[in-house]
Amino acid sequence: MPSISQKGVQMPESPIRKLVPYAENAKKRGVKVFHLNIGQPDIKTPKVALDAVKNNKIETLSYARSEGSEIYREKLANYYTKHKIYVTANDIVATTGGSEALLFTIGSITDPGDEIIIPEPFYANYNGFSTASGVKVVPVISKIEDNFALPKIEDFEKLITKKTKAILICNPGNPTGYMYSKDEIEKLKQIVLKHDLFLIADEVYREFAYDGLTHTSVMSLDGLEENSIVIDSVSKRYSMCGARIGCIVSKNKSFIATAIKFAQARLSPPTYALLASEAALETPQSYFDDVKAEYVERRNTLVAELEKIDGVKVAKPKGAFYCVAELPVTDTDNFAKWLLEDFHLNNETVMVAPASGFYSTKGEGKNQIRMAYVLNKSDLIRAVEILKHALKQYQN
Repeated sequence: MPSISQKGVQMPESPIRKLVPYAENAKKRGVKVFHLNIGQPDIKTPKVALDAVKNNKIETLSYARSEGSEIYREKLANYYTKHKIYVTANDIVATTGGSEALLFTIGSITDPGDEIIIPEPFYANYNGFSTASGVKVVPVISKIEDNFALPKIEDFEKLITKKTKAILICNPGNPTGYMYSKDEIEKLKQIVLKHDLFLIADEVYREFAYDGLTHTSVMSLDGLEENSIVIDSVSKRYSMCGARIGCIVSKNKSFIATAIKFAQARLSPPTYALLASEAALETPQSYFDDVKAEYVERRNTLVAELEKIDGVKVAKPKGAFYCVAELPVTDTDNFAKWLLEDFHLNNETVMVAPASGFYSTKGEGKNQIRMAYVLNKSDLIRAVEILKHALKQYQN
């Protein structure tokens, strides 16, 4: 039998999606599953985006330009200007989701054997993207006791080697919901300039900043023009996860020229999705104000309910729509599977994402879960009630 590549063998499973078969089986048994495992918002997609697809007069569904149409990228540049990120259409490459943006970025700046430093826990697919590129993830651990704040710069510095090419952050963060302050971004700026590294910021949750806090983009800092790269997406901003449109933003012309070669190799992002994404840029600010207010209420509800459970520790998110909670169990992978296979409360159960999959350090996060507060408040309250009863019944 032909053998599978070592790269393929080493590709990690998604901690978010690997339990889907168990959830489907539970549903077949008549059990209602509350999905806290995946960041799929229940917020409606802006009508203007859906109408752009419904009402178009396209007769031949042609290839799009590899880097996205010029008019779309110009409109994106105008959007960024509103967020004090001053770029042109030539600084942007449209991609098939933020995932492809990350793959193109890693492919453009690293060779096999190179290293990227990432504060963990981190978005699980960073592991997969790095493995696919033959790149080593070097984690620097943030702690739930510190609300997952940026680790000390000294912790980064001692990990930098000749093979280090970049520091990668998610801001606001998935899975933690932590949002880095301007001071923390400034500290990262100093270390990447000192060691001539790239600073990659996954900013797909930019709009979701809470408690009066202001998001600081790595692209808004003077002096980082050649070092900063932003990963972005329409998925969460406009509740358009299925559109699969993202982008890379950078003022580093050599990097953008290289990323375009990757974009040309896959031909183009999907035309209909680009059409919808361009129209979505006309979404009024009131949409985001309402969505943010809704997520703040959901966050407050979820955190308050979790804090009522003995033995549970929860980090309060400052942005995005995720939180990490520490449970009084030894292995949340087993617990999450047990919730779907062997437990229900009045024919209802909960699906969560075991947090160990958001770490690359072996053994970390084994007693933690990530929850996405993408359900309405009454469902969140019910989901936590189910979780509370499950914890009482579960035997480690």
